[in-house]
Amino acid sequence: MTATLSPARLTPAHLLTAAGPLWVAVSFAQAATRDGFDLGTAPLSMLSLGPAGWVQVLNFLVAGVLTFLGASALPGVWPVRLMRVNGVGLAAAGVFPMDAGTVLTWHSYLHMAAGTASFASLAATCFILARRFRRAGARGSAALSVVAGAAMALGDLWAMSGGAWGSVTIAVGAAASMLWVSTVAARV
Repeated sequence: MTATLSPARLTPAHLLTAAGPLWVAVSFAQAATRDGFDLGTAPLSMLSLGPAGWVQVLNFLVAGVLTFLGASALPGVWPVRLMRVNGVGLAAAGVFPMDAGTVLTWHSYLHMAAGTASFASLAATCFILARRFRRAGARGSAALSVVAGAAMALGDLWAMSGGAWGSVTIAVGAAASMLWVSTVAARV
């Protein structure tokens, strides 16, 4: 008997499964190692600035493309559409970096618009997945979906309101929801 190996196929589920952990790992590794960066006062998007900023720009672009292409792995029409919006938003956040100072330029406004669309679609995806899981009787997955969606929505709202440690709440919300959607994609 001869054993043969068939070539591995890259599926949308693989792409979406990789997107969240990649973005989270690269972002938090930079936050921990970049001289002068303080997540308590600066959002992860500020990592796109300076001589090493290209790493975060590339991180946004790659995660955005992986998310957009992998979105079709999710069940249902709306999660796919919303995660494609999330992917476009991530990529746009890489193309249009924030400004370092208090004066905002057009590309900083585009970055914030992309982030808003990206975060809102990510939270909405989690809530829609919660409903789908609840209907299927998967209570644990439904609860985790609600927690991830709430972490994203509340973290973003707190940060946008100027709340203390807002950059931390938005980072935790983004990480929790991106990792949850990647986990769901890995299970399909």
